[in-house]
This record gives sequence, C-alpha cells and structure tokens, in this order.
Amino acid sequence: MTIRIVCAGKLKERYWIEAAAEFQKRLSRFAQVEIAEVADEKTPDTLSPAEEAQAMAKEGERMLARIAPQEHVIALTIDGKRYDSPGFAARLQSLQRMGKSRLTFVIGGSLGLSGAVLTRADETLSLSDMTFPHRIARILLLEQVYRAFKILGNETYHK
Repeated sequence: MTIRIVCAGKLKERYWIEAAAEFQKRLSRFAQVEIAEVADEKTPDTLSPAEEAQAMAKEGERMLARIAPQEHVIALTIDGKRYDSPGFAARLQSLQRMGKSRLTFVIGGSLGLSGAVLTRADETLSLSDMTFPHRIARILLLEQVYRAFKILGNETYHK
C-alpha cells in the first residue's frame, strides 16, 4: 500500500522535520510513504471573503495537480468523519480490502481546503474537533497511520 500526504507548506523547524522523518521510517515497514508539499498561499491577517476564496482556490489547484485520478483521496477537515484509533485502523483495512492501494490524505493550509479539493475527495477525516496548524496535523496523521498499522498487525504500541 502507498500512503501519500499532499499538504500545503513545508516543514521548516528541525523538530517537525525530525518527527515526520521518524514516523515515515517507522511506517516504511508497512507501506510506502510519500509526502507532496505544495506552496501555501501567503495571506495577510485580514482578507475579504473573496480574497480568502481566491487564495484557497490557488492552493487547491496546486494540490489537485499532485493527485492522480486512481488515488483514493481523504481530505482532512474539522467536520470530517471521526474515528478512534481502532476504528481508523479498521477503515484503512477496509480500504485495502476494497483494492485501494494508493491512499492520499490532503491537508490544507491556514484557510483550509478549497471546494474543488473537497469535491475531489472520496471521503473526509477529522483528527479532532480542535483546529491544528498544518505542520502539527501532518505529524498527528503520520502517527495515527503508524498506530493503525500496529493495531492491524496486533503489535504493541505505547498508550
């Protein structure tokens, strides 16, 4: 299985880069992991609704250009489907059994995901009712995917 993460923005701080690398290394036992970073739109603190929509659309176009038609796309959004860790593991297993060999998770920038990206998504996922910066969301997602594979392999993992 291939797990892809298409995300806005680059990890800049060493501690985020190291955390992502650690989970990618751990995940390599279970799946191929690919990270596709797209430039996030630079936005001032105050935008009109039209400017927000335009910025999200530009970012969304860059994301959609990195997604192949055959990929199963899961968009991370606050109002997405919520799972506990065993439930998320079961969902990944279900997708695998359905023949979905390429799962692509999409993480938007500070404004969220464009309507076009949400329309392209096959499903949505929420990591929490709380909002996280995209750098933290990437690490949380990598950790939860790793945890899911450990659960599916009946392997122990710290609680």
